[in-house]
Amino acid sequence: MERDNTKITTPKDFKKVKNALENSTPSIRIGHGYDVHRLATDRDLILGGVKIPHSVGLLGHSDADVLTHAIMDSLLGAASLGDIGKHFPDSDEKYKGISSMKLLFHVKKLLDEHGYKVSNLDATIIAQEPKLSPFIKEMTKNIINVLGVEENQVNVKATTEEKLGFTGEKLGISAHCVSMIYKE
Repeated sequence: MERDNTKITTPKDFKKVKNALENSTPSIRIGHGYDVHRLATDRDLILGGVKIPHSVGLLGHSDADVLTHAIMDSLLGAASLGDIGKHFPDSDEKYKGISSMKLLFHVKKLLDEHGYKVSNLDATIIAQEPKLSPFIKEMTKNIINVLGVEENQVNVKATTEEKLGFTGEKLGISAHCVSMIYKE
């Protein structure tokens, strides 16, 4: 924004100038999120709001959707709003079994309340099995719909750890997410 000769004609122009003058912190912010859950019998495997056919699922207080949890922690961190444990503690029964997509919607509302918009996010699921590529498109669509963003703003991918570590030994599934948000 040219600071020497900025024309203010609309409320949006005023907001941009006010933001530029008042904020000493950059308007673009980056966050990182990570989550891991153990695999267990008698649980559904939910990733990105998609129920994936598998013999075991993820153990957790909510639906244990590690992908969505990593995304939420990334977005909350970028906005300096804490983490999912602060907003949705596992000691609170109202979150028992809740869909993580509902929690993601709440995080989106928090971002809106603080004037943040999602620029983009890039997430990686780490799982030895099942093969997740057939479900990536649906996961991405769910996230896009909840966050109200475009397809080119969300990237979800999956990988294995080549049978190494707890994910490679099929003991759990983890996810990472990096996000960028900006203040409007």
